[in-house]
Amino acid sequence: MPKDTLPEDDKKKLVDLSEISLSLDTYDDIFSDFDPRPYSQRAMSDDFMVEAKKAARDKVTGNIELNFLIPKAKRDVPAESLIKKRLKEHFRKHHNLLKKEKRSIIRQGIYLLLTGILIMVLTAFILFRFGEKNFMTALLIIILEPAGWFLFWEGMHLIFFDAKTRTQDLGFYAKMASCEVKFIEY
Repeated sequence: MPKDTLPEDDKKKLVDLSEISLSLDTYDDIFSDFDPRPYSQRAMSDDFMVEAKKAARDKVTGNIELNFLIPKAKRDVPAESLIKKRLKEHFRKHHNLLKKEKRSIIRQGIYLLLTGILIMVLTAFILFRFGEKNFMTALLIIILEPAGWFLFWEGMHLIFFDAKTRTQDLGFYAKMASCEVKFIEY
């Protein structure tokens, strides 16, 4: 057996790890009930998004296959191409938005972190240069020291925790933006 070929059991496991199957009653199950626009413009259903996220959570990265199981009597092949295009558009758009949002959060965190460090250095300089000889310098130190620490820790929180919360959704949208969408009748 050549090196690049997988045994049948391993192939089946890999397919299972990369396949998401969702059952539909109609194509409208994918889209919001409150959006009357055509398939090419409609918003995604919250229920569909929740189910897709649950199903995609355990899937490997790479080529994900999104299979919609639809009753044979309700199948409309021309509508399917519009729906596939709309899904790809939706997932790419949200992936790009989340990437920008994560970058913005990290940028803001770095700004707060550096501002906090600058305020702490300024506070240390004031304390070293002037000491706490009079009321104004003592008050300035009392105000600047916690402000510096607050900005420092808030910046760290944004960089390491808030940005990380976007990573899971970013992974979902990255997987779904590159997935292959299929409609299978039953």
